[in-house]
Amino acid sequence: MSFNPLKEKGLPLEKQLRNWHQIAARPYKKQLADAYTRVRQIFLNGIEVEAWGFKHQLNRYLSNIDGKDRELISRMGRIENQQQMTCNWLCPSNQSVLETTLGYEQVAVDLTAYLAQVEPDNYVKETFDFGLLEDFDHLYRYAQFAYTKENVKPDDIVQNKTDVILGRTTQFHHNCNALRLRKPYDKNKTCPRTKVNILTLLSAEQQTHNFYAEHGFMYGDQILRETYAEIKDVEEEHVTMYESLIAPDETMFEKLLLHEFCEVCNYYSCYQDEECNDIKKYWEIFLEIELEHLKIAADLFKKYEKRDPYEIIGEETFITSRFESQKSYVQKVLNKEVNKRLKENGEFYYSLDEIPNDWASYEVQTKTSEVSSPSENAVRIAFLQNGIDVTSIDKNLKNLEFELLEKGMQKQGAACNTVQKEEYLTAMKKFEEKKELKSKKI
Repeated sequence: MSFNPLKEKGLPLEKQLRNWHQIAARPYKKQLADAYTRVRQIFLNGIEVEAWGFKHQLNRYLSNIDGKDRELISRMGRIENQQQMTCNWLCPSNQSVLETTLGYEQVAVDLTAYLAQVEPDNYVKETFDFGLLEDFDHLYRYAQFAYTKENVKPDDIVQNKTDVILGRTTQFHHNCNALRLRKPYDKNKTCPRTKVNILTLLSAEQQTHNFYAEHGFMYGDQILRETYAEIKDVEEEHVTMYESLIAPDETMFEKLLLHEFCEVCNYYSCYQDEECNDIKKYWEIFLEIELEHLKIAADLFKKYEKRDPYEIIGEETFITSRFESQKSYVQKVLNKEVNKRLKENGEFYYSLDEIPNDWASYEVQTKTSEVSSPSENAVRIAFLQNGIDVTSIDKNLKNLEFELLEKGMQKQGAACNTVQKEEYLTAMKKFEEKKELKSKKI
């Protein structure tokens, strides 16, 4: 069910301040929480980080604005800050950085897959699909460390809702950042859903970058620290890629309107789907808060732009973040696009056999992996400690694992420690032999 958000009653701004007991909310219970409750908590934290940061940009760069309106924006920013604290503080203290990291990557995989399927613009959809396979591989790399360092099995976190297996190999995600730049949409022709889809995914990827920047150094294991650094750098590329889709000629008040509409749509989506009542109540109150923020943004837009806000956001909300298992879609994209690489000037993509020898990303990949690729070492450590890498996959995808590895493997730009198909097969064979020997002894 959709609704016209500008006709709904929100919570008046003067009633939106909350006390510290309300702000520092009690976290969910790690052992009992559904995977997608964890995912929504992580995701909405990212939405609030973007909303809070954007309001500070507004007050830094807006000129010729009434002083009372500047005050209004600053008061809204304070509320966004409080909402962000609540969303983030819902994460329990007994959940390790690596466990939370698996949740971050589950957000990225299942959100990107959902948005790609509902995205009406084919160019934007292709961009989402391209990024999807990279986050998918990040989940696999972190899963190796979660198990080897903390004995956390992937399904302890993703609960069999998301496959954990190789995607487009992480060491090949490093590109000349200029190639990440995509063509921006035409703000006068693009529908509100596309604009909100992009802003939604951008917010999620930005907070993933920030989380790795702020937590990746907290482990003593140097290879794990380097892996966080490596994947954080890919998230920087993702932020560059998704933000480049946004029209640069949107006014600041257009952007404010879209940010508030994005928040309304996402809180509405998460409220609709949340099954934990203790968490659901926050999504409900935050939806009421954002409805009021949207009305304020619409009034500012009308005042300064002399335009109708419906031109920008339309008259209906829509589901922007339906978290549900996306296995079949991800498998389809894996099979179709694991060998894709970025093309210059925002064009569609190369397949591996089309890449020119002077491709700008080769230089970046050669430099970043000149000693080794930390994300490849993640797999080697899993082989040494467990005898096999850690996966959690449906049988039909398991049968394609090595075919997909070969299909997406580069020769040029590959690190010296790249794990080859033969090594995976050898490790798997040895593991099965040990398992069989152990069963005979029993």
